[in-house]
Amino acid sequence: MVQILKAQLEDLYPILQLQYLAYQSEALLHNNFTIHPLTQTLDELIEEYHKGIILKAVQNNEIIGSIRAYADNTTTYIGKLMVHPTHQGKGLGKRLLTEIENLLQRKRYELFTSYKSKRNLHIYKTSGYTQFREEINLGIKFLYLEKQTM
Repeated sequence: MVQILKAQLEDLYPILQLQYLAYQSEALLHNNFTIHPLTQTLDELIEEYHKGIILKAVQNNEIIGSIRAYADNTTTYIGKLMVHPTHQGKGLGKRLLTEIENLLQRKRYELFTSYKSKRNLHIYKTSGYTQFREEINLGIKFLYLEKQTM
């Protein structure tokens, strides 16, 4: 059984290791291994931890998924949704997304992904997100999506 819990400080290094593993497929899509998820430092992750919420998905005492977010008065900004490659395609990403939305309820949710990330786009679109802008960063086209709740 997979439990979704708030991450603690001691979980950040294993989450960072999972991030390095989970984002390999994204780097391969773009033939770019300098994307931020693969270069992020533990200190940067600790900063994010103090800024918002990081969730972990745990099975048999192993972190197999994670998501993070922070919010202002109207919008929850969601990032770094990841699932261990051997656990992908089983609905865990969608569960993590729903859980973070429930914890940081706002009028609007925002996230982004690469235009090549078909699996991510499918999860987001079936969760009610729609594209509202595009941006090119380091030669990669990112799609920004939002979901309005009120």
